[in-house]
Amino acid sequence: MSQQINLFNPIFLKQKKIFGAVPMLQALGVIVLGVLAMSWFAQQRVDALRQRAASGQALLAGREARLAKANADFAPRQRSAALQADVTTAQAQLGSLRQVEAVLHGGGLGNTAGYAEYFRAFARQNVNGLWLTGLSIVGAGKDIGVQGRAMQATLIPDYIARLTAEKIMSGKTFGSLQIDRPMVDYAAPAAAPAATSTSTSTSTSAAAAAAATPTVAALLAAVTGQAPPSAAPAATPAPSTPTSARAPFVQFSLQSQAMVEAAK
Repeated sequence: MSQQINLFNPIFLKQKKIFGAVPMLQALGVIVLGVLAMSWFAQQRVDALRQRAASGQALLAGREARLAKANADFAPRQRSAALQADVTTAQAQLGSLRQVEAVLHGGGLGNTAGYAEYFRAFARQNVNGLWLTGLSIVGAGKDIGVQGRAMQATLIPDYIARLTAEKIMSGKTFGSLQIDRPMVDYAAPAAAPAATSTSTSTSTSAAAAAAATPTVAALLAAVTGQAPPSAAPAATPAPSTPTSARAPFVQFSLQSQAMVEAAK
């Protein structure tokens, strides 16, 4: 029986030297060249940055010199005490003027626009059979009182509605309205003296009826408030007895809301 024995061992082979002296020298040379190239490139960058820094330093020095010259030419002035006092006085006057303007616009001193527009409004709203006997406007127009007369009481609401539609009366309300029919005293005309002593009872009755019934002149006098004109001068005026009767008109009194509240 035969048997083979392998006596080969790889360690006994000739080993190839990879890192020999020549390759290491070559690698070292490459490294040295790379370092030199990088150093040269860095030096170039540093030189460029130094040049930029030098130019920036020169520009900064020039601007600092200009700033110093400007500060010397335009030195800050000291605050004037007189000017400060004038400014304070002017501000105080401005505040006072603004307060006066607020008071004037608020109506605290009355109506600065006048009362002509109120009278124009009352003149425009004229109603047949209604006339005014009194008108009062107080302050800035917030307190208004109207007195008048009308042949019919139904004319008064229509007059109030038309009056409040005026622009000048916008925002103003009436808080009190009084309507009544007053008593009017009519002066009865004196009876004519009898011509003869033979007067009949019929003429006496007619004179009594005339004395009791108010004449047209007396009615007009009661409406207008003027004395009735006499038809002819009487030779011997006889005393007349006044008679009272309801007036043919109604009188009204209209007060604004502000006046009603002030009266409470």
